[in-house]
Amino acid sequence: MGEVGAGSPSRLAVGGLVIDGAEIEERFVRSGGPGGQNVNKVATAVQLRFDVRHSQSLPVDVRARLERLAGRLVTREGVLVITAQRFRTQERNRQDALDRLMEWIRRALIVPRSRRPTRPSAAAVRNRLEAKRRRATLKARRREGSGEE
Repeated sequence: MGEVGAGSPSRLAVGGLVIDGAEIEERFVRSGGPGGQNVNKVATAVQLRFDVRHSQSLPVDVRARLERLAGRLVTREGVLVITAQRFRTQERNRQDALDRLMEWIRRALIVPRSRRPTRPSAAAVRNRLEAKRRRATLKARRREGSGEE
């Protein structure tokens, strides 16, 4: 299929977390897109795989958020797959894939604020009902003078 990358980072620091490089698997595959004849000879695209579900580097809540945020990029087994083939060289594609992984993790680190249910003020309720009454009256007047004889 492709060659497995030997140059995986030993550690990856993201927003206060340190991810062990052993948890990141890289595979180089042939790329589509720019590259001329080179594209048929050299495996420049990078397929980065990160097992979100079994990662020891991420807290449980971050793992769950990352799986939910990444959506289709996560397999049924909980592996995040990022394919980078934007550039002509392995190294730039590799860096692009790592940057995208770090961005996904950065987004998953943000704890969403819980929504606190609110109620409309008495004045807002009063104004809404008054506007409905005015509109109903206007429409009722139109019906009265429609001229059906």
